[in-house]
Amino acid sequence: MNLSGFEKLIGYSFKDAALIERALTHRSWAHENLAGRSDDEIRAAENESFEFLGDSVLGLAVAEQLFRTYPDASEGELTLMKHRLVSMTTLATVAETLKIGEHLRIGRGEEKTGGRQKRAILADALEAVIAAVFFDGGYIAARAFVSRIFADEFRSATPEASADYKTLLQEKLQAEQLSGPVYSLVKTEGQPHDRTFYVVAAWNTGRAEGRGSSIKSAEMMAASEALKSLQQPQKSKTSKREG
Repeated sequence: MNLSGFEKLIGYSFKDAALIERALTHRSWAHENLAGRSDDEIRAAENESFEFLGDSVLGLAVAEQLFRTYPDASEGELTLMKHRLVSMTTLATVAETLKIGEHLRIGRGEEKTGGRQKRAILADALEAVIAAVFFDGGYIAARAFVSRIFADEFRSATPEASADYKTLLQEKLQAEQLSGPVYSLVKTEGQPHDRTFYVVAAWNTGRAEGRGSSIKSAEMMAASEALKSLQQPQKSKTSKREG
């Protein structure tokens, strides 16, 4: 593993090289190369727990920068911008720019199935790298790192550009490994020149309703309501932890 080359690519030099080595180690490599070791030893070598922390650090860094950049934006606008920035699609794109796939340690089986190009693996590895930066240099270093590697994404993440609720919902469900939403027109009211359309967006675990003067606007409202409902469990979990 050429760690110095990777450090140049990402623009960060680690004081503790073991951190970035773990961040770039997929579980498939750990299970293949540490066969016979205890489960705890295998878990300590691969990056899954780093992904967990990196997701939280990324979320905080993104939320902070969005709040500072758009102090007058509503909570809904900030939430939608954050959704787009931390989506698997965006993470995988940034990971590809940093050539993370080329530096991953993955197992032979995963290698054969194109693991280095799988967007889910790339997105997870980027979160693990962010966690490694956090452990190595603290939150300020991690925030600066996120700001730098997401610079292009931050420039394009405006309240106006993030109003495509249908795309955001698709990305959100994909990141949670759920099937994409299905939109159904359930009712139409009013005269031909003044109609109101009612649409339901349904997915594996839920549904949301929307209405509008066109089917498209009704679908957008349904997607927006769906995103709000998907946020609710996360908020309640946070409240429980805080309590």
